[in-house]
Amino acid sequence: MRLRHLLVLVLILTAAGGGLFYYKWQVLGFPVQAHRDAEAWTVEARMTFNRAQMGPVKATMRMPASPPGFVIYDEQFISRGFGLTIEEERDSRLATWAVRRVQGNQTLYYRATLFRSRHAPLERPSPPFPPVPQLEEPYATALQELVARVRQESADIATFAAATMHVVGESEASVRIFLGDRPEPVARAELALNVLHSARIPAHTIQALRLAEDRRDVELEYWLMVHNGEEWLYFDPRDGSRGLPPNLLVWSWDGEPVLEVEGARGPVLSFSMRRSIEDALRVAELRAQREHPRIMEFSILDLPLQTQSMYSILLLVPLGAFLVVLLRNIVGISTFGTFMPVLVAMAFRETKLLNGLILFTLIVALGLSIRFYLERLRLLLVPRLAAVLTVVVLLMALVSVFSHRLGIEIGLSVALFPMVIMTMTIERMSIVWEERGPGEAMKEGIGTLVAAAVIYVLMITPGVQYFVLVFPEMLLVLLALILLLGRYTGYRLTELVRFRALAGGGK
Repeated sequence: MRLRHLLVLVLILTAAGGGLFYYKWQVLGFPVQAHRDAEAWTVEARMTFNRAQMGPVKATMRMPASPPGFVIYDEQFISRGFGLTIEEERDSRLATWAVRRVQGNQTLYYRATLFRSRHAPLERPSPPFPPVPQLEEPYATALQELVARVRQESADIATFAAATMHVVGESEASVRIFLGDRPEPVARAELALNVLHSARIPAHTIQALRLAEDRRDVELEYWLMVHNGEEWLYFDPRDGSRGLPPNLLVWSWDGEPVLEVEGARGPVLSFSMRRSIEDALRVAELRAQREHPRIMEFSILDLPLQTQSMYSILLLVPLGAFLVVLLRNIVGISTFGTFMPVLVAMAFRETKLLNGLILFTLIVALGLSIRFYLERLRLLLVPRLAAVLTVVVLLMALVSVFSHRLGIEIGLSVALFPMVIMTMTIERMSIVWEERGPGEAMKEGIGTLVAAAVIYVLMITPGVQYFVLVFPEMLLVLLALILLLGRYTGYRLTELVRFRALAGGGK
């Protein structure tokens, strides 16, 4: 019954820790390795227009709303002298600049910072069947010819849409009649929409930007969304290709003009963009704060930097304790207690490994000799520990002073050792020396240093520090492993080596 209870607890801890780790890694996008790079984009919209005489002006621009594959973290509006209002809608966002009295050329800016998003695009409801366009001649006849040709070259809605893009992209007379003097991309997208609507296929145009590094004076591209009865399909009217490219930023979900200006003439909208490389962890934090703000409120990464630095060390302590469990229960290395190697390893972080080993051995050897002298005085436990602590402090001070006078700077770092730990090490080693002999005492002392050295190497590994700080929930999995090791009663590795002769003699 107890074993079953333990296994259930281990499964719960593993599922909780592993599930939280997977969610932060795959959904929130936290990188599992330090110093990874992430892609960020800065897109700027520049709006210019002219007011010939002093008077009011109102400019309205459609802004991105839930673009697939991206999340907008920061937005800036540069419009000196203009008032600004923002309206939120389901499929679009409108920014309106207004001023009572203005004259001459005016320039407005909108700048957005975007990161990649792992979230699926917003699901859009199934649309009703569109009405058949009612056109005058000769447009009606030309449109019927195009619809008939596309229907002949297609088998379903997806192929009908692809064939529409192909036919609309040609230069036949039935196509040129619809182009007129309008910009060709706009006219061809509208013609493709009319062909689809003539077949009662739900479709509408969207406007998007194709992101590329350091581009200026870029114009919006027109794309088509076609519903096949189950989902929306995206098509490029220029070549009929299907699907949104990863570098395509959907700016507006309808074909309405992105910029509309009242009270001024000659409105011009152009876009510039710049690609930058950011730290992947910082990008993941910003994305999580934007998309899951409640989760980030309970994250260690939301704490002040000074507190984060403290926890970057404290979170390594359970990992060091796990290594001690492995070394003692599986390998069979004897140490002075469970936490002493961990605390000594933390001191090694400041003194460095070789210097720490030398200073630790020196202080323990000198303190042990003083401890044997105090044994003759027949002191009680608490006064004896206090006396040893005082001696340890004095020895540390003397080592620092003499090493400084001799020009050996490593002795100055002896003050970084925890005095209480040094005192307890000396006390424990003296007791083992008296009860089980000097050999066992030296064995446990060496085992403590070996364990501390292994833990130190793990603690100074940058990847380990980063992983534990970013994914502290993995300590639940570590706890599950410790609980499992707590029921291990088999042979240790050192015991297998020790009794290998008996094993061979029994064959």
